[in-house]
Amino acid sequence: MSEFNQNRRFMQCPSFKEAMSQSDQSKGVTPPPFGKQVEGELITLPPFEGALPVAAYADLLDKRRSKRSYEETPMTQAQLSFMLWSTQGIQSIRGGVGTLRVAPSGGARHPFETYVAVKAVEGLASGIYYYAPAENIGEKCCTIKRVGELPDAEKISEMLATQKWAANAPIILFYSCVPYKSEWRYAGSSHRVMLIDLGHVGQNAMLSAAALGLGSCCMAAYNQSACDEVLGLDGLNEYTVYAVAVGKPKE
Repeated sequence: MSEFNQNRRFMQCPSFKEAMSQSDQSKGVTPPPFGKQVEGELITLPPFEGALPVAAYADLLDKRRSKRSYEETPMTQAQLSFMLWSTQGIQSIRGGVGTLRVAPSGGARHPFETYVAVKAVEGLASGIYYYAPAENIGEKCCTIKRVGELPDAEKISEMLATQKWAANAPIILFYSCVPYKSEWRYAGSSHRVMLIDLGHVGQNAMLSAAALGLGSCCMAAYNQSACDEVLGLDGLNEYTVYAVAVGKPKE
């Protein structure tokens, strides 16, 4: 039971006062940037307001189910834009050191980055895209940058722990973690908080898909090295932590 006990202890709440007294924030270290610096050709997706059918919140909760089978219908750019904004869009800057976003995060740290494997989005070339939320602070639109080729179905299956069905989704959202964004504030207590924050992001993604009339499925089973390789992550300072497939579900 020693491993179980260790994991149980990890889930419990430590002394944040002690942790913060040891953090880089308490030492006056400059906080890490809100997001990556992006250069080159950027793509600004259209506003997404028109992409949302009218739905009551209770209906969204009732409709939210994991969907693993998708039609070949492409998603629109506006739908993609809403999926990105509703999980990691920046609404405002907090005190120059944090960001307020549509999903909550301990200490306004938001330690995640978003990558999208695009297979079928109208008017958008297939490939791997990086979402740059700092390009649209306070706006309801999104900017992305193509950073790689779309892997074939076999490679996507390898990335997602042999879940072959995921390769049929029009998009797969991959969330990475940049741990120092939270470590800067909470030191050794930050990692438990980041896992809680990740759940907020996943729930936002699934409810947002339901609001668009789409289906989704969150995946915590993935091949760490394969995902990090395809997304161009070093596996230490940034690494994959979650994936969400989205598309029009087959009835």
